[in-house]
Formats: sequence, structure tokens, C-alpha cells
Amino acid sequence: MTAKRQVAYQWRLREVMATNGLFNASDLAPLLADRGIQLSAVQVWRLVTQTPERLSLPVLAALCDILDVTPAQLIATRAEDIVPVRKAAGAADGVVDLAAVRPKRAILRPER
Repeated sequence: MTAKRQVAYQWRLREVMATNGLFNASDLAPLLADRGIQLSAVQVWRLVTQTPERLSLPVLAALCDILDVTPAQLIATRAEDIVPVRKAAGAADGVVDLAAVRPKRAILRPER
């Protein structure tokens, strides 16, 4: 059985902006426009305050140029092995026969 891995990432744009003296999303918009990236104020705000699921390479390249960083400094990644879940005895493909696991029903007889 091969070990499965779970990957995760952390978007660090706000942190990197602060180290470069940029504290507002509105400070970033004109710098992106100078590099040909036209985003609305709301899009820039989301880029700064939220973790994007998708990001175009031109935007990433512009951010790296503006902040003088590498993509690895903007996106911290990690990968971990997923611990396999142990299956119950007698389980075939995760299906357990409950009749084999449950106790038998007691039969009560009246006293003599």
C-alpha cells in the first residue's frame, strides 16, 4: 500500500507586503497597474486578505517583482503523509459484517 500525502499552502502576501512597508491593499493596485496587471479594488483586496485557490502566473510574477521576493516566499507549502485508518477485523474493502461483530441477543426465560 502506498502512502498518500496531503499538501497545504499558506498565502503570505500580507506579511511580505508589511515587511516592504505596504500596509493597505490600495497601495498595491497602482504598482500592479504599472506592470500591466489591471485588477479592480475588490480583486486586489481579496488577493491581499484571502488565500487564493487560483492565481495567474502574470499576477504572481508582478507581485514577486513589486516585493522583490520569490514565489516560495509568497507561498509557504507543506506536505504530510496521511496516516492510514485501520480497518476492523474481517473488513473487506472497508465493509464490516455487523452480524459477526454484534453480540447475540439474550433470551430471557421465566423462573421456575
